[in-house]
Amino acid sequence: MKVLLVDDQIEILEDKSKMIQELGYECVVADNLKKAYKKLYDEFPDIILTDLKLPDGEGISLLQKVREMDESIPVILITGYATTQSAVECMQKGAYDYLEKPLLLAQLKSVLQRASDHRKCNQGHCPHANTCHTSEYCMDGIVGKSQVMLKLIQKVCHVSQTDATVLIYGESGTGKELIAKAIHTLSKRKDKPFIPVDCSTLPTNLMESELFGYERGAFTGATCRKAGVIEAAQGGSLFLDEVTELDPHLQTKLLRFLQERQIRRVGGHETIAIDLRIIAATNDNPQNAVRQKRLREDLYYRLNVVPLEMPPLRERKQDIPLLVRHFINKYAPTSSYEIAGITPEAMQCLKRHEWPGNVRELQNVIEQAISLMTHQMIDTSDLPEELYLFPNLEIQQSGSAKKYKDFKEIYFKHAGRQYFENLLKRCHGNISETARLAGVSRRTIYRLFEDFGVNS
Repeated sequence: MKVLLVDDQIEILEDKSKMIQELGYECVVADNLKKAYKKLYDEFPDIILTDLKLPDGEGISLLQKVREMDESIPVILITGYATTQSAVECMQKGAYDYLEKPLLLAQLKSVLQRASDHRKCNQGHCPHANTCHTSEYCMDGIVGKSQVMLKLIQKVCHVSQTDATVLIYGESGTGKELIAKAIHTLSKRKDKPFIPVDCSTLPTNLMESELFGYERGAFTGATCRKAGVIEAAQGGSLFLDEVTELDPHLQTKLLRFLQERQIRRVGGHETIAIDLRIIAATNDNPQNAVRQKRLREDLYYRLNVVPLEMPPLRERKQDIPLLVRHFINKYAPTSSYEIAGITPEAMQCLKRHEWPGNVRELQNVIEQAISLMTHQMIDTSDLPEELYLFPNLEIQQSGSAKKYKDFKEIYFKHAGRQYFENLLKRCHGNISETARLAGVSRRTIYRLFEDFGVNS
């Protein structure tokens, strides 16, 4: 873990950086806000400790910049003038913790350990996977801190300790199979098989033998006995994805199995007792499927012992930074470049998008960006054009439609910022060359940068 320590007092930097290193962390230092910003992008720290009062600004500014860049980085604010009110204000603005000088070794050790665990959780390497769901959850690809996700995870943790049948429903791409795997992994059946079956991909004439197995000679081509997936999942969990796509005849047989917990292979006479857990999933609203006669009502009630509804990503956008960090960690090793993170501008584009394909779409966007990029930070130019060229500007504001002039102003400012940021990048930060290509003077380019919010 790398720690960025920011303080304008050189003796404190030397003393505390040595203390941090003795605790087993790598430490980089900065004595003002400008240097801290540079270290943030050059060193990519995992934890930040910053003085609240700095010569060229306040630690709150660094906190806000970090929150825009990567919300999962814990920022600890330090001051010699602590008050209850200032502590509350800092925590409300997103600080991980708030410490008063002088820092003691035990105090520093404790806060760094907690911040380190927090960071590891957000990177998908949580040392306390079963308990971190109280404020954030990171396990086997399930990442979230929104209230809707935390409530879902709490329900998952509770139901995993039982053998109750679970029905997971929600839009495509929301992570239903990940939830099913988590239920299995957290259960007493974790050492037994987890068998997934996509009910929508197998032909009806093969589905029965796939589920229940068959005896030799049961049909043409059955040259030997074969166990079905239900038998293969003995002792473990069977995940039936898209269960509403099952043929009505097979729904009847599945219902009978759920009632009796016994199967008979196709072409066989022997009954086989099966001990497993059924987890089913569907992209449909299951009650609609029942009304439309695509799902037997009695089977629905058998499957719907514990219903779990997966929220679409557009309803849990505060989880996007955590998901992005998770996918960067997953795909960065495949890149020839050392991928460090994502720029605040690119993150804002991701937060604006409505994500009709949900988490799966976000995963594809990050994987594609990392596969094609030739630099360290994912920027807007690495994203699909529909995410950054035509941002999803909200039509509604305070209950009424935005006026055209307001819409035009927002769009113009976004497009202008994109234009000048890309031009500045093309010119490698050379202001004179940027002004020349834009056809304006150096004085004008600085005014335009200020108008459009471009950092030079």
